[in-house]
Amino acid sequence: MAKHKVQDLRNIAFCGHGSAGKTTLVDKLLTFTGTLKRQASVDDGTSICDFDDEEKQHQYSIEATLVHFDHAGKHFQVIDTPGYPDFIGQTIGAMRGVDTVAIVINAQAGIEVNTRRVFAEAAKAGLGRMVVINKMDSDNIDFPALLESIQEVFGKACVLLNVPLGQGADFRGVAGTLKVPDEASGALIDPAEISESLLESIIEVDEDVMERYFEGTMPSDEELSRLIVRAVAEGSVIPVVCCSGKTEVGVAELLDAMAMCALPPDVLPRSAKDAEGNDVELKTDPAGPLVAQVFKTRIDPFVQKLTFIRVFSGTLHKDTTVPVVGLRKGQKLGLLMKVQASETTPVDEAVPGDLVAVVKMEELHTGNTLGELSMPPIAFPTPMVGLAVTPKSRSDQTKLSGSLQKIVDEDSTFRRELDSQTKETVVTGMSELHLQIVQERLKRRDKVEVDTKLPKIPYRETIQANAEGSYRHRKQSGGSGQFAEVHIRMFPLPKGTNVEEYATKARFPSLKEPHYDEKNNFLWLDSVVGGSIPSNFMPAVEKGFKDRMERGVVAGYRVQDVCVEVHFGKDHPVDSNEQAFKTAASMVFRNVFQQARPSLLEPIVKLEVTVPAANVGDINSDMSGRRGRVLGMDSAGGGMQTVTAEVPLAEVTTYARSLSSITGGQGSYTIEFSHYDVVPGNVQQEIIAKAAMKEEEED
Repeated sequence: MAKHKVQDLRNIAFCGHGSAGKTTLVDKLLTFTGTLKRQASVDDGTSICDFDDEEKQHQYSIEATLVHFDHAGKHFQVIDTPGYPDFIGQTIGAMRGVDTVAIVINAQAGIEVNTRRVFAEAAKAGLGRMVVINKMDSDNIDFPALLESIQEVFGKACVLLNVPLGQGADFRGVAGTLKVPDEASGALIDPAEISESLLESIIEVDEDVMERYFEGTMPSDEELSRLIVRAVAEGSVIPVVCCSGKTEVGVAELLDAMAMCALPPDVLPRSAKDAEGNDVELKTDPAGPLVAQVFKTRIDPFVQKLTFIRVFSGTLHKDTTVPVVGLRKGQKLGLLMKVQASETTPVDEAVPGDLVAVVKMEELHTGNTLGELSMPPIAFPTPMVGLAVTPKSRSDQTKLSGSLQKIVDEDSTFRRELDSQTKETVVTGMSELHLQIVQERLKRRDKVEVDTKLPKIPYRETIQANAEGSYRHRKQSGGSGQFAEVHIRMFPLPKGTNVEEYATKARFPSLKEPHYDEKNNFLWLDSVVGGSIPSNFMPAVEKGFKDRMERGVVAGYRVQDVCVEVHFGKDHPVDSNEQAFKTAASMVFRNVFQQARPSLLEPIVKLEVTVPAANVGDINSDMSGRRGRVLGMDSAGGGMQTVTAEVPLAEVTTYARSLSSITGGQGSYTIEFSHYDVVPGNVQQEIIAKAAMKEEEED
């Protein structure tokens, strides 16, 4: 039997900007509830949550860490997440495992760039939210102004559940606003002023209770407990609590607020899809069909691969074989583990709402669904900052490949691929810092050191006009030779084109079955009649196209957004073979591409830069110099402004240094892939010239 009932589980992710004190708070929750018998500190490297060597060295979280404890009859499963935008993938994954997000704000620093990001991600995921104002013991706090900025940025639904008694060195406690105490001397805001509006915000989700309230009947404690959970689930109330993790003032009240406001697993509506793609509502029934999802993967040097799973429906049992969506064979799970930071304890089963881990499941990856139904995929941001890496020791080449694969498995915002042009291993991450941490982990965990080159920009090649042409490949060198002739028409295929509507008999009367490569948005059509190219050679033609697309035409970058129609050709009964047609297809693609107004595409990223208001003009000017386009500005509270812009990735690969220089270290930013756009002519000529020079040097 499960140790805890579904209704008594509370899954919460602590999120926010770096240095808001999330990890310290989670450590204090563990010690305050008696779960952890010793004091823990980020500063001296004894934190239970920051247990990796890199986290201890840098004194900030890099991975999401799962812990658990009991309080007020509830079993809390809390995930401490990193605060820097560079590791946002860990936060997004953690949100799939929880029902409530506690957004931690540094009372001194106010709303920072990642505070806004995680609030928006929690809203997008449909999770309950509460705000924790931490570090109330800090100096230079303007609490009324901070509260005003929170309500300005996040909405009037943010209502104080308690108010601080004093601040800075005088911060000595908090006073509740739902049940106002008789004495609240030193309160920065009178709790009685907030009590009525908070009460009305809670009861407005139930018309009967609200009607009785306005008739003079106060809701019971049981009704308030029920309705505040519903209000948090609907987003009409976002409770705000105050505390200091360092001094532990307000931590007891934070625990009580979590017990009262955090959502149980059965409140939020969730659905999955069946094999036909129909939506199926999930119910938190331990006896129901199994639906669970992998929300995190961690590579542990001792137990190897740990796969973290959230159960949404049914019961997961140890030593059982379960179906996995997308895999042909069921997976034998073995032991289920309850995770307490770096330690694990075996359990027999997991019910809806449980967060458990399984060991050494190589076929399971973050986002996989266990069961017959399919959960929505977890939408991770696209990494855009790249480095070419080579091992310092040639003997580590094979070892490097395996080590990078481990990081790919545990970090959904990290990519690794072999560049077909340079034969280099290229890794991409969210930022320079992200890739720096990867290098440190390679060195510490796998004893592999790497050399790196400047970030590689993933340009693409495409065309702007229609063109057609042919190529005859003839080679005779004694004995049987090679002969193939291929005629094609080439068309631009803009992103978002409905391929089924485009590839019709109305447009291509002799069309056979179209072939579509979604990755490169490449459509190739066979309109050959009369067998002028025998059907057994058409796969070789396709290979020739794709080989040329991979190698590029004008500057050595991959081709995308192109449609090619093969409409005629010639063969020879003796000299024609697959290699001949592959070569002819590659060459005709190159020649016709060059006639179709070829152009380069560059990745455009969305940049959100949060800076002091005095630096906004400098940021706008800097964006202009980087070929960027400012989309808008929003107040971030506390005298800060957030500038949103679209800018070519090539212009911001080392933006962190520039921003620090412009703002004196007070600015921060997030970066996310937006789309590809055409490179301006003068810039394009420079890129093509450099590519040609490099090709000459290699020759």
